[in-house]
Amino acid sequence: QVQVVESGGGLVQAGGSLRLSCAASGNIFSISIMGWYRQAPGKQRELVATIGSMSRTNYADSVKGRFTISRDNAKNTVYLQMNDLKPEDTAVYYCNVKVPLTRIDVWGQGTQVTVSS
Repeated sequence: QVQVVESGGGLVQAGGSLRLSCAASGNIFSISIMGWYRQAPGKQRELVATIGSMSRTNYADSVKGRFTISRDNAKNTVYLQMNDLKPEDTAVYYCNVKVPLTRIDVWGQGTQVTVSS
């Protein structure tokens, strides 16, 4: 059974940086599509960034140039480096792992990111 655990959230001032980490269990990490999503109060969950098994990345327009997603297959971990944070980045950030051609689609418990102005 695949499980993912996020860490690295917290409170930061606008313009600051945070790095989120997501550790996944199981031996499917290297073939998985890993993603970060976020949900602000009163809003729907939205895509932040994804990274494929060949490290191809995709970003929401709102975070392009500020956030970087990366993966370390040896550590079964995906990272989200967040720079130049803005108050509108405040949300619960969720890690997701999907394995193509399977039903594996697992979410973490979420980690709170709060950016003060």
